Amino acid sequence: MSRHIQVTFDAHDPRSLSSFWRHALGYVHPGPPGVEVPEGADPLAAWDDFLARIGVPQEQRNTRSAIEDPDGRGPRLFFQQVPEDKAAKNRVHLDVRAAPGLEGEERMTALEAECARLVALGAARVRRDEPAPPLSTGYIVMTDPEGNEFCLD
Repeated sequence: MSRHIQVTFDAHDPRSLSSFWRHALGYVHPGPPGVEVPEGADPLAAWDDFLARIGVPQEQRNTRSAIEDPDGRGPRLFFQQVPEDKAAKNRVHLDVRAAPGLEGEERMTALEAECARLVALGAARVRRDEPAPPLSTGYIVMTDPEGNEFCLD
């Protein structure tokens, strides 16, 4: 029997980091439990209202956030607030599959376009690794706004 997974990020600002990854992956913020968020409404605003209604103090309202794949295929991403800074390279990272099926210069051009889009959202480019057949088709290493490494693959 297979298992579903959730990928958890430690973060200083869970709301902001979850918003970056929402835009990066095309995911959505789910609404609060038992709350129907109307089409086009901001689910984060619905969370603000929900947390206030159930008595969560203002200073605790950005301690966690989550995003989900609207198609239900990808894992849920959870963001939890931690006090410490990121101290070393990630031992696990996400590969964002931005150029599936493409090869050579066409692939790298698609990765560069996605890299530019993500930099505009707050990511940072670290390096580009050129294709090296037969083992590597090329990729771009990046970091999200809080310094977590990921690859455009």
